[in-house]
Amino acid sequence: MLGPFNRRGRSKPMGEINVVPFIDVMLVLLVIFMITAPMLTQGVKVDLPQVASEPIEDTENKDPIIVSVDRDGQYFIALGGDETQVSLEEISDRVIILLERNPGTPVMVRGDRNVAYGQIVTLMSTLQVAGVENVGLISEPPPSDGQG
Repeated sequence: MLGPFNRRGRSKPMGEINVVPFIDVMLVLLVIFMITAPMLTQGVKVDLPQVASEPIEDTENKDPIIVSVDRDGQYFIALGGDETQVSLEEISDRVIILLERNPGTPVMVRGDRNVAYGQIVTLMSTLQVAGVENVGLISEPPPSDGQG
């Protein structure tokens, strides 16, 4: 007697999951992320110290090139003691000339605390275009209140 539960002529149900479509989707996502990831990283490269702020030791006895931005957004460039007002477009040319004369001269940025962040980033980008690989940021230590 053959009933509805007879399995003689039928094959057993397969208990496996077909993972090939999942692998295809994952490979497509991997390719998409590999293409878009480099586009997401942008900005100015700055080597930040990984220790508490300590004064920079001048091992090479070279005066740094100091580019300053005052609270009015005016740019100044100084080497040694000479500080002259320049425009943003002139900074790149002057830094290139100074670095050709004295390669390896450190470049520092000193910005007023009231200057917009975007203006400092624009300055650092201009320095990067001029060929400066490492830019230092000048800050003042917080006032000590005697509790330390």
